[in-house]
Amino acid sequence: QVQLVESGGGLVQAGGSLRLSCAASGRIFSINDMGWYRQAPGKQRELVAHITSGGTTNYADSVKGRFTISRDNAKNTVYLQMNSLKPEDTAVYYCNSDIRPMGRYTSVNYWGQGTQVTVSS
Repeated sequence: QVQLVESGGGLVQAGGSLRLSCAASGRIFSINDMGWYRQAPGKQRELVAHITSGGTTNYADSVKGRFTISRDNAKNTVYLQMNSLKPEDTAVYYCNSDIRPMGRYTSVNYWGQGTQVTVSS
């Protein structure tokens, strides 16, 4: 069974930094795209950053220049380095990935359980 497990959330003051990690585990044949989404109270879930298997990245306009997504394919892990955090970055952050499990011919989209990021002013 494949799962994504996030870590690294917490409480930080405005202007501070946090690094989120998301590790994929289980019977994995290959991992394709990986990304981070967030959902603030009363708002829809939105894409924060995305990285392809080849390393191409894209970001939401609201985080460009402040957040950096990266991945370690040997560890099946994706990271989100968040700098210059603002109170409006407060949300639950979710990891998302298209993963081809062992024994299957197609990829499946998986979500992590979410990690809370709170930025105080």
